[in-house]
Amino acid sequence: MTTARRRRSGTCAWCGREVVSEGPGRTRKYCRRSCRQRAYESRAALTGTALPTDSVVLTAAEADAVGERMFEVRCAAEDVRTAIAEGATTAELAELADRLVETAKAAERLR
Repeated sequence: MTTARRRRSGTCAWCGREVVSEGPGRTRKYCRRSCRQRAYESRAALTGTALPTDSVVLTAAEADAVGERMFEVRCAAEDVRTAIAEGATTAELAELADRLVETAKAAERLR
């Protein structure tokens, strides 16, 4: 019997990096064992509190970093809008769009 290999991708439930699962079975939730461990520790820390178990608790530094990454996404989007208004070439717009996509991917990570 031949097992068909499937390739699925998603994002890590802990850090947001890409997770690629191959072959049969469940799709992986975490990119690394350390991410799985951090997620477990976070869930365990919420046990016995009023917070829902699916809460994401960030340190002040992590929350600031998320805010900074979101600011970078807004700046990149504004750069695209400005370039369109100024009649940028297709190549320039493509470069700005690529930068916007990369910035948005980095912003998806919570940690």
